[in-house]
Amino acid sequence: MIVLADEPKKNVRELAAQILRKVEAQKAYADLLLDQALKTQALNDPDRALLTELVYGALRWRGKIDARLNPYLRQPMADIDPVIKNLLRVAFYQLLFLDKIPDYAAVNEAVTSAKTHGGAKAAGFTNAVLRNFLRQKDRGDDLNETDDSAAALAAAYSHPEWLVTRWLDEFGLEAAKSLMQANNQKAPLILRINTLKTTREEYLQRLSNAGISASATSRSPQGVCVESAGAVEKFPGFAEGFFQVQGAASQLVGYLLSPLPGERILDACAAPGGKSTHIAELMNDEGELVAIDNSPRGVDKIRDNATRLDLKSLRILCADASKELNDAIARPYDRILVDAPCSGFGTLRGHPEIKWHRNESDIQRLSRLQSKILHRVAGYLKPGGVLVYATCTLMGEENEEVVDAFLAQQKSFELEDAPRYLPREAQDMVRGKVFLALPHRDNTDGFFAARIRKIP
Repeated sequence: MIVLADEPKKNVRELAAQILRKVEAQKAYADLLLDQALKTQALNDPDRALLTELVYGALRWRGKIDARLNPYLRQPMADIDPVIKNLLRVAFYQLLFLDKIPDYAAVNEAVTSAKTHGGAKAAGFTNAVLRNFLRQKDRGDDLNETDDSAAALAAAYSHPEWLVTRWLDEFGLEAAKSLMQANNQKAPLILRINTLKTTREEYLQRLSNAGISASATSRSPQGVCVESAGAVEKFPGFAEGFFQVQGAASQLVGYLLSPLPGERILDACAAPGGKSTHIAELMNDEGELVAIDNSPRGVDKIRDNATRLDLKSLRILCADASKELNDAIARPYDRILVDAPCSGFGTLRGHPEIKWHRNESDIQRLSRLQSKILHRVAGYLKPGGVLVYATCTLMGEENEEVVDAFLAQQKSFELEDAPRYLPREAQDMVRGKVFLALPHRDNTDGFFAARIRKIP
C-alpha cells in the first residue's frame, strides 16, 4: 500500500503530481490514490475539489497535454524526472482548460513545487518551459484538429493512437469522435435505489429535503443522478441501505438476467457487489444468490454492501470462476451472471487512466480468460436456464467474439433477444440481439451484455 500520511504536507499541485506519478509508474487506480490522499492530507473543501479536478483532468487530457508540451522540451519526455513531468502536465492542464485559475498562479505554483522537489535547476527548467509556452499560447491551439488521421485524432481527443484506430474501424469517424469526446467528460454520480426499502420518488424527495440536487435517470427505472457534490456516506439513508452506488448501464444487466423469487442464482465474478445486490433486490431477497469472486478484498466489499443493504439471500464466497467450483457451490443454477474481468474501456469517464494503462495484448489476454470462465460456469446451468455474459468494455474481441465462439462450440445454448428483457426505457440500447450502452449516445458507461439460454 502507498502511504501518504507520513509524508510532509504538500501544496495541491505537488500532491496531484505525486498521485499522477504513482498512477503512471505503478498502473494504480487514481480513485484509490485520491481517496487515500483526501483522508490523510489536511485539505479544505476548495483544495479537495481542486486536487480531484487536477488529477482527473490531467489524466483525461494527458494525450493532448503531452502533444502541446513536447515542442517546448529539449529532451524526450521519458527522460524527465517523473514528478517534474507531472508538475508540467498539471500546469498545462490549468493553462489549457481551467479559466478560473490565472496563468501566473499556475506557473508560480508549478515552479515552487519543482524547487521543493528538485532544487533550483528543476525550478528553472519548469519556469522556462511554461514561460515559453505562455508566449505562444495566445496564438491558439497548434494541433491540427481538421486532420482526421488516427495520430491527429489521438492528440486532439487524448486517446492512444492504437485505440483510436480500433474505434474508427468499429464505429466510423463521427461516432468515434463523439465517443472519445464523451469519454473525456466527468462521470455522473449514479445511485441505484433499494426498492425493498423505499421508492425512487420517495428518495428523491429525501435528497431534496437535504439540499442535494438530484434527478431520475432516463435509462434505469431505479437510477438517480446526483448533481451536487458531497460524500456519499453522508447522503440520507446511506447507513440504512436505501441505495447503492451503481452506474445506470450496470443496473440494466440485472434486468437482462430477470431473476425470480425463490431461484438459485450464481454471480460468478461478483466484486464489488453492485450487480449481486441488485439481483437480490429484483428477486425480492427470496431464494439463494451465490456471489463468488477470487479476490478476498473484493469478497469483503460484497459482504459490506450486502450487510448495509440488509440483504439475506446472498451467500458470499471466495472462489475462482475460471476453475472448477467445489461441491458446496457446484450444484445446478437457474440463472448465472458472468460479469467478466475486462479491459474496462467503457468506463473511461470514471477511470481515465485505463486508456494509458491497457494495450492490445491485454485485450487478447482477457478475451482468453473470459472464454475460459464462460465455458466453465456454463456447465452449472440447468436446462432452460439463463446465462448473461457482460463486460464494461467496447472491444469486440471481449464481447461479440467471445459470445459467438461460445455458441459455436456449445450447441445446447442459444442467444436471446435482449430488448425483450430490458426495461422500456432501455429497449433501444442494443446492437442486434445484444445489449450495448454507449457513452456518447446514452450518457452512461459503455457496457455490453448477451442473454443466452440453455436449450431444455
